[in-house]
Amino acid sequence: MAETAPTTVPSSSRPALLRFLGGVRTVTGSKFLVESDHARILVDCGLFQGFADLRRRNWQKLACDASDIHAVVVTHAHLDHCGYLPRLVRHGFRGPILTSAHTARLAEIVLRDSAKLQMEAAQHANKHGWSKHRPAAPLYDDNDVDQTVKYFDPVPVGEEVEIMAGTKLTLHHCGHILGSAWVHLTLEDGHTLAVSGDLGRPGHPLLLPPEPFTGSDVLLMESTYGDRRHDHETAQREFASVITRTLSRGGTVVIPAFAIDRTEVVLHELAGLRRDGVLPHHVPVYVDSPMALAALDVYRDALRSHSPELRPEALAQGDQAISPDPFLAARTVQESIDINNAEGPAVIVSSAGMATGGRVLHHLSRVLPDPRSAVVIVGFAAAGTRARDLVDGARTLKMFGEYIPVRAEIADVPHFSAHADADQIIDWLRGAPAPHTTYLVHGEESASETLRDRIDGELGWTAVVPKPGEAVLVR
Repeated sequence: MAETAPTTVPSSSRPALLRFLGGVRTVTGSKFLVESDHARILVDCGLFQGFADLRRRNWQKLACDASDIHAVVVTHAHLDHCGYLPRLVRHGFRGPILTSAHTARLAEIVLRDSAKLQMEAAQHANKHGWSKHRPAAPLYDDNDVDQTVKYFDPVPVGEEVEIMAGTKLTLHHCGHILGSAWVHLTLEDGHTLAVSGDLGRPGHPLLLPPEPFTGSDVLLMESTYGDRRHDHETAQREFASVITRTLSRGGTVVIPAFAIDRTEVVLHELAGLRRDGVLPHHVPVYVDSPMALAALDVYRDALRSHSPELRPEALAQGDQAISPDPFLAARTVQESIDINNAEGPAVIVSSAGMATGGRVLHHLSRVLPDPRSAVVIVGFAAAGTRARDLVDGARTLKMFGEYIPVRAEIADVPHFSAHADADQIIDWLRGAPAPHTTYLVHGEESASETLRDRIDGELGWTAVVPKPGEAVLVR
């Protein structure tokens, strides 16, 4: 593992400082900076998404120089946790990016796709003049990603590794997506910090439940669903029902799905519906996302190598666990266009999951005006995204500089989320020794506050919803 030069740790180190640079009172842009006398460690390095004022934060200068950060620890490969890495490297970061091997592989896929979409969007804006920026530019490009992946330094999950003298890291499986982990840091003064990342739900159809929380002095706990409870059985019934209704009236089902894990979970569900006869064999299932197809290859490799993250029943099914045959892959632009021009009932799974960009926008622009068709939102829809607008009942949706009427059926089935709900988070925490302070992060304000009150009331722990940019001591 790459290391910076060893440092002699004094006996009287000052307490480390924890800065909340993102992922606070919002579900995007997770960045948590731990600063001690001798180390600056950034845990997660995510991109802000959603409202324009959030996206603008991607262009703002960080609270410290990128070149002063010694290492980055990445919990998992979703864009809101790793998508800012190329920008950090562009601004001078040159340390190791520590993560699991599966996360390193998936994150490269995510970052290359992100750069490609940003470059295409900037090119399209400059050609058609719909951006207020002259000229429009991407946040980062392919070259930045090429440089970033050189710093990926995979570490074994479950083993303690030394980042710098006196600063140690252990990753634990957390069952959110393949490779995802919760983080335990031991600092040079002996204090400990845990970061949940995005905690998986125990009922994930492919992944084993999260490894138990074992305690720490300070805990950063995600709160995406801090005010909600998943009802998976109801979600499965509603998912099957909307597909049956739509196909019976000759419509097309479009499922915006995150390319990493959500696509695999949706395909797992569709494979079951295919076996049960709910999804007829003459109705094609398309996966129209090069990034999702690349991620599927990583999941297939994990199934074939019997990854310890995966459930035994998924391993027993092998490739069929994520393959609702006949299942058609669209890798090229022409294949995507062909899908969009196809007649007759079909199911199209395409990214991005919150409809913020990507090929799914072209499918939405075609099916949204069609009352026979349906759009199924299968995960968390953050405020300020097109997916959230649809869930909230928008009658028009702006894409490519024009408004598209919404006449298709909109089905909100968020219980397919890979996040733990509030009850599952409490169960994960229960039984562990109480941290000195638990900070609720990565959640909209109401969700974070609701979970804070539950942790305080049910566990008796000191729980706080921090403010963006706030700094606190780790003690």
